[in-house]
Formats: sequence, C-alpha cells, structure tokens
Amino acid sequence: MTQMSTDEENKNPSPNADLSRIVIGAAMKVLNTLRPGLDEKLYERALVIELTKQGIRCEQQKQHEVLYDGQLIGTLIPDLTVEDCLIVDPKVVTGFNDSHTAQMLGYLNITGFQTALLLNFKYAQLGIKRVSN
Repeated sequence: MTQMSTDEENKNPSPNADLSRIVIGAAMKVLNTLRPGLDEKLYERALVIELTKQGIRCEQQKQHEVLYDGQLIGTLIPDLTVEDCLIVDPKVVTGFNDSHTAQMLGYLNITGFQTALLLNFKYAQLGIKRVSN
C-alpha cells in the first residue's frame, strides 16, 4: 500500500501521471465518504460518479477483444477504462499480490495502454499500485 511521492513522480513521471493523480484524488474522496468495508463494486460505481462529476470520461466493464493469429479467442473486461488510456481496478483485499499485477499487465498488453491503477479500499488509507507497460 505504497504511494509514489510527488518528488519521485517529478523525477520519473509515469505515463498518464496527471490523470492518475485525478483518479487517485477521486478514489480518496470516495473512500473518505463511504469508509472501508463495502463491496468493491460499490466503490467502483461511486468512483464513476465522482470522475464523471469532474468531467473525466470512464466506462465500466468495457470489452476488449483478444486475438490470436488474427482470430478472436475471447475478451478481457477491466473494471474501469478511464479516458481510453488508463485501466483502473478497484479492490477490497488484504494486499495486492502478483496475480493482481499480472492481470493488469495482461490488460495493458491487450489494450495497448501504458498505465493501470490498482486501488484498494479495504483500509482507511487508500492502497495504490501503479502498473506500467
């Protein structure tokens, strides 16, 4: 549950850093309002409301085709796609693990996006993990 400090971001800004900051700020507002202990879908829906109020375009469960050798083999469905360039996955978990990171890397590879955010609403302090491709 670490968050990159502003100094670290300024030295080595991640792709979509400004948008990531807006999403993180909105997530903090959602967590401070709803408090920990709810189902992750409730935080997701509240985050969509908060981002929409700020003029940020986001889509829930947008389907992305997965192709192999030019043939459709399935779809990936991230929780939130923000401004068609950022994947956001709200969680209510004890801590992020390698499976969460691997899932985000899969989403990034299929979508061509550069950045994903894992957001953990389980505790009073928002857990944040940036995943970059």
